[in-house]
Amino acid sequence: MRLVMMGTGTFAEPTFKALLAGRHQVVGLVTNPDRPSGRDRSMLRGMKQVALEHNIPVFQPESINTPEGVAGLQAFQPDLLVVAAYGQILSRDVLAVPPLGGINVHASLLPKYRGAAPIAWAIYHGERQTGVTIIRMSVQLDAGDMLAQEAIDIGPQETTGELEARLAQLGARLAVETVEKLAAGPVQGQPQDKTQATKAPKLTKEHGAIDWTRPAAAVCNQIRAMQPWPTPYTYLHRAGQPPVRLIVLQASPAQADARGHAPGELVPTEDQPAFRVAAGGNTAVDIASVQPAGKRAMRAEEFLRGHRLQPGDRLGPETP
Repeated sequence: MRLVMMGTGTFAEPTFKALLAGRHQVVGLVTNPDRPSGRDRSMLRGMKQVALEHNIPVFQPESINTPEGVAGLQAFQPDLLVVAAYGQILSRDVLAVPPLGGINVHASLLPKYRGAAPIAWAIYHGERQTGVTIIRMSVQLDAGDMLAQEAIDIGPQETTGELEARLAQLGARLAVETVEKLAAGPVQGQPQDKTQATKAPKLTKEHGAIDWTRPAAAVCNQIRAMQPWPTPYTYLHRAGQPPVRLIVLQASPAQADARGHAPGELVPTEDQPAFRVAAGGNTAVDIASVQPAGKRAMRAEEFLRGHRLQPGDRLGPETP
């Protein structure tokens, strides 16, 4: 079969590489336009770099759904589209280009977490399992029939970035297996139960603002979910000083409660110096590492040596 890969970013790369190593011909890559990134503002990276190293033509339309986008896709004469984290909803005209339509590698156990950020929202909501679903693409977002699905456990300290790396490898394997099934003949998919569908909308910077009114376990889930982007952050407020922005990198629910302390207040500890913060429901969070604005990441003990905490210090939004 003639395959066209459509994707952008690190989640899609293992699938692309697995297809290139397979027996079917990858005739093109459709990826988003170059965006400057990194310290050197380099624009040649990721999916495009892999394609050029394998002499695969690259097509980068602003929108694949325009007449020019559809025409560019038609020029590849694909039999099947393989899509992973492409970032654009495909129109009926796009899906009609290849005789076999398209399949999508989605990082959740559909119908749960349809949308752009399924991994982060699964962690945020405290799921113990997630996985990858391969669907036959439709014009509705992540709503097509399921062709393959496999679950994995979420580690108790795993961040979105760490979990994504594991799911990307799983997705690559399932994608190749599904392509082989489609090459052998028609495949009957399983319809999704619409009543069980949940949403996983695109993350914004505001989603990183830590909500200390949530119970400690939920706060720690948010801290893991918002890494590596948009990063979980809060502000240290001290009397007579401007707020200090902190990225919280590691935290865990404290064994002790925080009775008598409002969410966000720093909780004194008797046995050892600790960065303990009151959360909702009389719970508390122990912060293990932070990154102050403009500085390197550091352990909580190191931060506390330079910022001796006083009664009344608290964490919360920049403007209380």
